Amino acid sequence: MTHFPPSAISEFDAFTAAIGDRTPALFLDYDGTLAAIAPRPDLAVMPEEARAVVRRLSALCPVAFVSGRDLDDLAAMVALDDLVFAGSHGFDLRGPDLRRQVGVEYVPDLDAAERSLHDRLGGIAGALVERKRFAIAIHTRQVAPPEKPVVADTVRAVAQEQARLRVTGGKELFELRPNLPWDKGRAVLALLETLGLEGDGTVPIYLGDDETDEDAFRALAGRGIGIRVMDGAAETAATWSLRDPAEAAAFLGRLADWLAEG
Repeated sequence: MTHFPPSAISEFDAFTAAIGDRTPALFLDYDGTLAAIAPRPDLAVMPEEARAVVRRLSALCPVAFVSGRDLDDLAAMVALDDLVFAGSHGFDLRGPDLRRQVGVEYVPDLDAAERSLHDRLGGIAGALVERKRFAIAIHTRQVAPPEKPVVADTVRAVAQEQARLRVTGGKELFELRPNLPWDKGRAVLALLETLGLEGDGTVPIYLGDDETDEDAFRALAGRGIGIRVMDGAAETAATWSLRDPAEAAAFLGRLADWLAEG
């Protein structure tokens, strides 16, 4: 349903009432959530104030990052030790006492698709093929509008040739992933179980901005809280909203203050 959920920062008292006396377990997306979307992935940098807030929160409650980025890339961009990271939409999980990879047997399929994409998209200016261990992102933000349908057709053709992969989408990108029943939502549920956070005393809170984050909002419906970073009405399973990464960082700062006050 298309709507604009209430603001988690404007209605902060109502938001904390929904938490009650439970401890939050925070799951944070990166791009578009704490780092503004950039023309290229390497330019999407999280502001130092946001990093400081996440560092504060990690001393007050469990914090994990869940992103479409490659795991090592995600960890390098966040640059905070001792957090849990789920890269490639949750196919690659790592934390202080955690290491899990889902879909290792699909890596050869991704290798073949990557070669094919480079061959076929090499002549299209601005088309960026970004390989992650468990996914391939094809960025179209810098592709001229008349060429964008060509990129879309090419991605779909390559996916048809690699029957064990599937195509998903996002803001100005396509992604090829293992055709497995696994996504950010299932990754969050697996992390709650692995980290011993399934009890009634914990409330999972997921903060994200894109279509792939909807999997997590839906997975947590009824047991957790979804907050979507969005600047207008959209179809979302999230129950709260924030307008942009700056407001998301400000909200997390208020949440840290609230938790510190006990």
